[in-house]
Amino acid sequence: MEMNFFVKSHGLGNEYIVLDQAAIDFELTTERIVQLCNIHVGIGSDGILLKVPAGKADFGLRIFNPDGSEAEKSGNGLRIFAKYLYDFGFTTQLEYTIQTLGGMVTAHVLERIEEKAFMIKVDMGKANFRASEIPVTFSHEECFDIPVTIDGTEYHFHCVSVGNPHCVILRDQLDEAEIKRVGTFIENHPMFPNRINVQFVKVASPDTVDALIWERGAGFTQASGSSSSAIAAVLVKKGLTNRALTVRMPGGNLKLEVDADWNLFLTGEVREIATGVLSRELFR
Repeated sequence: MEMNFFVKSHGLGNEYIVLDQAAIDFELTTERIVQLCNIHVGIGSDGILLKVPAGKADFGLRIFNPDGSEAEKSGNGLRIFAKYLYDFGFTTQLEYTIQTLGGMVTAHVLERIEEKAFMIKVDMGKANFRASEIPVTFSHEECFDIPVTIDGTEYHFHCVSVGNPHCVILRDQLDEAEIKRVGTFIENHPMFPNRINVQFVKVASPDTVDALIWERGAGFTQASGSSSSAIAAVLVKKGLTNRALTVRMPGGNLKLEVDADWNLFLTGEVREIATGVLSRELFR
């Protein structure tokens, strides 16, 4: 593989640049992450996936947001990375493990098109509702169904960790302008010392829900796998949906399964956008 080779792919409009730490000749600093993710002076992306040496897993992964901060886990990012590993010959197996900051996950290549991975299922780990594990600076054991008033509107926070922190909010109607208006406030609320991902959700039926996503460090996002996993966990806990459901987002749909032990399984398609080599002039 050529030095400084990159792949850009997307999962339902949530796009990532994939790099191999062993095949780049520069340090991936915060400033360079921000530049790479900028469409005007870089490639443009919702984040960067960096292949790194693995510990106990088959492969190691670090996930960076476009503001340079590091994410513990990303459902779309994991599926994009799993596709990259299979498509570029790092593995010929259809099932393999990936170590992230948020824990180890298992990826399954379910469908291929012209020998390239297309439909991928990932084991997102276990949902954890303990306030201390999210973390949330809250006196109760769980931060669940907690009323918080913002600009005169009462929102009920349902918090969960799926390897990274999430705040799910049920709404009767979904309004993109509303989540864009209050998303950054909730993300940076003093209740959340590590900031938090935000989801506005409307239940359409026991097996289908609609969602808008505000991602920590990225802002309004077309789709999110970890957010969809958090949504499924919260709705099952509240008894509002079945354990198998579809989350519909502006970028497309993801299928979720929540088992009896709160293990989460996420299935969706991934598509490659482009491959290339980073110019030596990029960071000059």
